[in-house]
Amino acid sequence: MPAAGRSRRSCLAVPGSSVKMLDKARGLGADQVFLDLEDAVAPLAKPAARKNIVAALNDGDWGGKTRAVRVNDLTTPWTYTDVIEVVEGAGAHLDCVMLPKVQNAAQVQWLDLTLTQLEKSLGLDVGRIGIEAQIENAAGLVNVDEIAAASPRMETIIFGPADFMASINMRSLQVGALIPDYPGDPYHYILMRILMAARMRDLQAIDGPFLQIRDVDAFREAAKRSAALGFDGKWVLHPGQIDAANEVYAPSQADYDHAELILDAYAHATSEAGGKRGAVMLGDEMIDEASRKMALVISAKGRAAGMSRTTRFEPPTY
Repeated sequence: MPAAGRSRRSCLAVPGSSVKMLDKARGLGADQVFLDLEDAVAPLAKPAARKNIVAALNDGDWGGKTRAVRVNDLTTPWTYTDVIEVVEGAGAHLDCVMLPKVQNAAQVQWLDLTLTQLEKSLGLDVGRIGIEAQIENAAGLVNVDEIAAASPRMETIIFGPADFMASINMRSLQVGALIPDYPGDPYHYILMRILMAARMRDLQAIDGPFLQIRDVDAFREAAKRSAALGFDGKWVLHPGQIDAANEVYAPSQADYDHAELILDAYAHATSEAGGKRGAVMLGDEMIDEASRKMALVISAKGRAAGMSRTTRFEPPTY
């Protein structure tokens, strides 16, 4: 599983300016929580938001969630202070730093070097804090391969639809939704481009938000499109979207059970006891090495989501 097996089916955005929301987020069922210093926080509120985030990371029980902080992008005057204050204040309780509006590899490399200096000065293991890069404009998408390869800290590539739509002059105000005048999915190329760059470097690919937060059915349909391509998860902006994301980006119980059976059956078939065969029948289905690779993907997603199998493999008698 990419990114050290972290499950990121649901990535909950929490504004750092709201102590109430930071406290509530600890008890919600999201796989990842990212504490936001960027778009969700007004400029004058950013200094206080940094302090809120440090306190929340240090004082709260996050229950095994992946803990990330989204800093401001490198065209702003806030990024350096965001990184310094958060890592110096709570680096031991931070899993990843999310860098928005990434346009080239050099921006990721700056963050990598800065994190390395902080980890050394604080006595933290060098490299333990990961990086998540958000692609939000045409330059970022054109350079996404180099961005994915920019640092060994890289864990995810994230699609940021709202800023991306604005950057290419897309004629829509419905973020993450299909456009009635377009006879297809206008985000398909963007999502696939991000996915290919992520998989080439064994990173996770995360879909961006769906802004109609009360329309959970529409959120689920949008999530199904990127999940079908192979994306690992999606941003959620409201607690009501968490269960839908966790459901959509995890395999069904039947698919998970079948994947585990394929792995067991293939392992047995290729062993001495199974006759060292490269292909074997599992019921009415022929499986081989390619089947094993496909099953590994589904099995890893199910295990990361905490699923338990409901079937067991019984070796055939010959």
